[in-house]
Amino acid sequence: MLAKKHSRKTPMPEISDHPARYAMANELHARPFPTLTAPGQAVFLALKRESDAAGRDKAADIAQLIALLDRYGAPHPQPGATHYSGSIGKHEIKWESHTEFVTYTVFVQGAAERAFDPLWFSVFPQDWLDGLQDVRVTSALLHMEKQNEPAAIKRCLEAWFVPESLAVSYVLDSSAVIAGDFRIDPAGHMRLAVFLGEDTGSQRAGRILQRLCEIETYKSMSMLGFKRVRDMSATIGTLDQELTALISELDSDGFSAEQSLKHLLALSAGLERLSASSSFRFGATKAYEALVNQRIAVLREERFGGRQTFTEFMMRRFEPAMRTVGSTEARLGTLSDRALRASDLLRTHVDVERTAQNQSLLESMDKRADLQLRLQQTVEGLSVVAISYYGVNLLSYALYPVLKSIGVEKLWLTAGLTPLVVFAVWLMVRHIRKSMH
Repeated sequence: MLAKKHSRKTPMPEISDHPARYAMANELHARPFPTLTAPGQAVFLALKRESDAAGRDKAADIAQLIALLDRYGAPHPQPGATHYSGSIGKHEIKWESHTEFVTYTVFVQGAAERAFDPLWFSVFPQDWLDGLQDVRVTSALLHMEKQNEPAAIKRCLEAWFVPESLAVSYVLDSSAVIAGDFRIDPAGHMRLAVFLGEDTGSQRAGRILQRLCEIETYKSMSMLGFKRVRDMSATIGTLDQELTALISELDSDGFSAEQSLKHLLALSAGLERLSASSSFRFGATKAYEALVNQRIAVLREERFGGRQTFTEFMMRRFEPAMRTVGSTEARLGTLSDRALRASDLLRTHVDVERTAQNQSLLESMDKRADLQLRLQQTVEGLSVVAISYYGVNLLSYALYPVLKSIGVEKLWLTAGLTPLVVFAVWLMVRHIRKSMH
């Protein structure tokens, strides 16, 4: 009985899953690398909205993809999809939606009559291209073939690329050679070549091709930050000069803190507008730059025929542009800090001026109060005299009939009453003044 009791299965406790648990886990496996065999070609296209690309309607991206698929009678993606793989005619297509852009990669299997033939791009129908709401960030033609003879590879490179900017390297333990000159050819596309060794498998070939597309895309997106910097450099320079001139005037003669403060507020508003309009682009540029460097690093480059590698090309041509973006971002932050410090100085200057004005006002109020006190004392003195005068007359009229019978003259009566009445009125006024305080 005891054995049977222990052999029973213990029921597993029920746990509530997060609503997005499976979606988050599946997302890690949703974008597999393509599987390719040489020879073959790929046509790559990256598109984005010209403005507010991050806030665009993603449903329009899917509608754009569906319009392309319908021309080939291909199945549609799921609603709200961010990636899609399928067939269009004889070719395979891979579509991905990113934060700011979408990418289309069409894989064409088989040998081509000539490398980098612009006709490859006709997989995207012209009427479909004409109806795009997006603009092209980059497009590329990728050529892949089986070739591991250095001499033959060098002949191809000399025929296809501009030597001055050519980058070539062995990658992934010398299983392939990658090459590109990062120049736009007469047809408007970048050219990238992959030469595979005899033992290089289809999965590795797909990873290499995918990495090259990503390098080109993220490099192009990074350069948008450099363009933004060039566009705003003149404005930053003007604001810098105006801010420097304003700070220099702080200790000059005829300086007006109120006017300078208004000018500084206008400068600060201009700096804030620049910061707000460029903060996303600066952050995105840093992210894209990191992705470019990471994608190149995972290829594990080795030098081919004394040529510069992709890493060296980026170090000489790409990184200076990225440093310019970083320095401009830092300069904009420094200008904002300077404007803030200048604002503090101006506010202090205004406070000091207002304190001095308040002090002067208080002094004038003290003088005015002193004058008012003197005037009040004068009025009080006159009031005592006036009241006393009427008081003496009233008492004289009241007492004279009585005192006349004993022989007191009115003149002496008035003379006697005057000091008494004046003293009594003075005491009365003094008592009233004390009671008011």
